[in-house]
Amino acid sequence: MSDQLTVRSVARQDYDRWLPLWDGYNAFYDRSGATALAPEITAMTWSRFFDAYEPVHALVAESGGQLLGLTHYLFHRSTIAIGPNCYLQDLFTVESARGKGVGRALIDGVCERAKLAGVPRIYWLTHQTNVTAMQLYAEQPGFVVYRKPC
Repeated sequence: MSDQLTVRSVARQDYDRWLPLWDGYNAFYDRSGATALAPEITAMTWSRFFDAYEPVHALVAESGGQLLGLTHYLFHRSTIAIGPNCYLQDLFTVESARGKGVGRALIDGVCERAKLAGVPRIYWLTHQTNVTAMQLYAEQPGFVVYRKPC
């Protein structure tokens, strides 16, 4: 990257630059067009980042005045630990920034916030077909995720 890369908490004035990243992330997972998230979900997601009572947080990667990526993460309780866990829920970079350290910087940014909260590690999921992203990621613990509609 020719300009300095900064990873920071999202700010209210970032909405118009965050939204295309959010839309790109959702499109990657086939949530666009007829399967797009309802606008109220996006509105609620955005509002949670600025609600002190919500455990949901957002970071953005910025260079040269452009947002190049986003990550959303949340802290939650567990039955197997006293302290909280940190789940990195969403990670996305613009295509032109891929392979240039933006994704790694965003993951490191979440790790820094987790450490400040007393959380020793973060975890996340990705689709098994996302081979490009898996090359970036750390250890894979071997767990299989199941979902059941209720």
